[in-house]
Formats: sequence, structure tokens, C-alpha cells
Amino acid sequence: YYVTNDDHVYLSSEIGVCPKLLDTDVKVKHRLEPGKMFLVDFDTARIVPDDEIKEQMASKRPYQNWLDENLVDLQHWAKSTGFRRPPFNYQNTSRRLNMFGYNTESLEMLLLPMSVGGKEALGSMGNDAALAVLSTKPRQVFDYFKQLFAQVTNPPIDPIREEIVMSLVCPVGPEHNLLAEPSPEHCNRLVVREPVLTLEEMAALKNTEYKRSDAHAGFSCAVIDTSFPADSGPDGLLRAIDRICDEASQAIQGQSAAFGGGQQPAEVQAGVQ
Repeated sequence: YYVTNDDHVYLSSEIGVCPKLLDTDVKVKHRLEPGKMFLVDFDTARIVPDDEIKEQMASKRPYQNWLDENLVDLQHWAKSTGFRRPPFNYQNTSRRLNMFGYNTESLEMLLLPMSVGGKEALGSMGNDAALAVLSTKPRQVFDYFKQLFAQVTNPPIDPIREEIVMSLVCPVGPEHNLLAEPSPEHCNRLVVREPVLTLEEMAALKNTEYKRSDAHAGFSCAVIDTSFPADSGPDGLLRAIDRICDEASQAIQGQSAAFGGGQQPAEVQAGVQ
């Protein structure tokens, strides 16, 4: 943005939008930095600094007290349960991999590099696999959907290199009206720090009910079986989907803030992916 000598402000997404504007007429040249706000106060005829905007908004209400009293951290909840991870049963590994749709390619090209190097493997943007709708092989449900995007050479964005503007932390649970007056009830959320839950976090969600400091119930979880008889065919899959939707609706109406899907490895059962 530019601020001219006669106190006009020019704001645009690119430089050169106003080619006739002379450098001698410009008093200030600056840009909107990541994570910051831009505000022109017409009453005081000035550009309000970012820290002043945020300080003014943050001091209006006791937001920190609301968060401390109402926000539920899943990581802390899991630690308070004292759950101990059981020994891994390798006898069911192949059966579980088949149930959840893993194949040799996903294990060797995706999971193995992440396990060894701690980061995703590099690869091209192309995908020469057959379209799921035309494939003769069993495919997972999300393979039937494709995302349209611009194939540009922007650098990757992630919560490590772009931690100022991006985070994996996600609040879940009942969300109050964002247009209503701010209140402590807006902070009544469950904070999940990572998209992949640990066994301890899953155990806390499935087997315990979070109690607040005032002894009131916080969050509870309903477990829903997302498998169906493998020999029931497509009709069995449709019946299972209807059942899962009905049980999910009943759980939400019963004040369960979250619900999870459970699948037991069995030779006669198939998973709804």
C-alpha cells in the first residue's frame, strides 16, 4: 500500500496498479505482512498499527479466563486418564491393512519414507492410476472424488515453515453462533492438536467422560461400528451407511459432542471406508 503526500491511501494486491502515481508524491511505501491487519481510521485520519488493533480487541473481555475455564485439551485429557498402550498384536496386521484399504504402493511409497525420514516423500504431481470409476479393482470411497486446483509452483505451506499463519490445532465440538455476543460458551470446545490421534487420545475419547473443574460433564464420545458383513454385498453396504448415519444422529442428539467409528478385524466383516 502507498500513502501519498496529500494523505490518500492506495491498497492493492500487486505493485503497479496505479502507473501514473509518481514516486515524488508517495510518502510511505509498505506491505501488509503475514498475520497482520490493516485498518484505516477515518475519524482520526491515521493507519492503526496491528498491535494496537489486537490489544484493543483482546482487552474488551476476559478471553483468557474463558479459555482456561471452558476449553478442553484432548492431549491433557488423555494424560489424566493414565491409559497405558497395550502391546501391538502383529498377528492382525495384514488383516487390518486389508480392512482399511492399504496396498503395497501406499506402504512403500508413502508410509515407509515418513517412518524412516520423518517427512513426506517427494514425487511428481501427476497420477497415472486408473480412475476409480473405470477401475476393475476395489477402491476406497475418497478415490472417486478429485479436487480441481491450479498446478502452480508455489512453495509448500505447512505448520512448521508457516507457523505464523497456519496451525494443525483444530477445535471440535458444538459451535455457538459466531455472530452472537462473545461469551464463555463460545470457548466450550475440544482442542485437537494433531489430525492423527494417538492410542491414548482414542482411549480417552472412547472410554472416559471429561469432567470439568466444577464437576459438570464436558465431552463424551459414542463409538459406532463402521463394519458390515462382507457377504452382504452392495445392499449390505447401503444398509450399514444408513445405520451409521442414524446412530450418529442419535449420538449427537444425546449430547455426545463427538463420535468415533470402530471396526473389529474379522474375516466375515468389511469396513465402510
